[in-house]
Amino acid sequence: MSETSATTEAWPALRVDEWTATRETLHLWTQVVGKVRMALAAPINHWWHVSLQVTARGLATGLMPAHAAGGEGGELEIEFDLLAHELVLRSSDGRRVSFPLSGLSVADFYIAVLESLDRLGVAVSIRPVPNEVEVAIPFPDDTVHHTYVPEHATAFWRQLVQADRILRRFRSSFTGKVSPVHFFWGAMDLAVTRFSGRPAPTHPGGAPHCPDWVMHEGYSHELSSAGFWPGGGEEGAFYSYAYPAPEGFAAAPVPDGAFFSDTFGEFLLPWETVRTAADPDALVLSFLEATYDAAASRADWPPLTRRW
Repeated sequence: MSETSATTEAWPALRVDEWTATRETLHLWTQVVGKVRMALAAPINHWWHVSLQVTARGLATGLMPAHAAGGEGGELEIEFDLLAHELVLRSSDGRRVSFPLSGLSVADFYIAVLESLDRLGVAVSIRPVPNEVEVAIPFPDDTVHHTYVPEHATAFWRQLVQADRILRRFRSSFTGKVSPVHFFWGAMDLAVTRFSGRPAPTHPGGAPHCPDWVMHEGYSHELSSAGFWPGGGEEGAFYSYAYPAPEGFAAAPVPDGAFFSDTFGEFLLPWETVRTAADPDALVLSFLEATYDAAASRADWPPLTRRW
């Protein structure tokens, strides 16, 4: 494999407007699985317990406590395998249930998840309505979203693999309170968040089909958050914002190719700018460091020693 083709595969071009139908369907599927995780996992501050993680094959819940109908203990993991294009449910007793993703509407997917959980003896109840989307069709009724192009799903996963790797590297130098690198199914973004340690003003809320108290918990303390999502650029974008945003934050200097978006209220670095850069890793890391420093220095964060 040539160096050019290897780079293209690692940093795939995936135009946002070309995979809208698959993206919307996949987004809603992750909400179904994410709500199962929310129902089974023990609560953690800022909703960290509801998120998914990038894996070597797709996106997964990680282990969740799951008690069988007879009261027996066990652990459950659900994974979107975006290479084999199936949803896989595994229990700690060695059982495995799976079904293919292609050809399913959201309603079909929802039923298949419930049936698979039942086969594993896992009893779980979720509110079957999506969050943080403008039009919230209940999962059992959604036959509108039914597109799944395997090549698009795999390319998106490869974007997440690169973003996950760099965000983990960025995370490692911070010794204060910091979130895992995780995928939030509400907004369909991969994120990592650093905290100053101080309480923040009550968040105004306003996310579509999402109670304000959800945002109150998520943004209870001052933060600088960064990540990647399939928006903000022709092929998606890395982003960075602060809550609350300190005075002068939007005017902070950032690397060439990045900019502050008044529409989104955050700094953006388009994926297409990164993948065509001479050193993509260096560009993203410089963007993450610059935007974190813009928040921490202007908001007078307490000194936090970096490990390296």
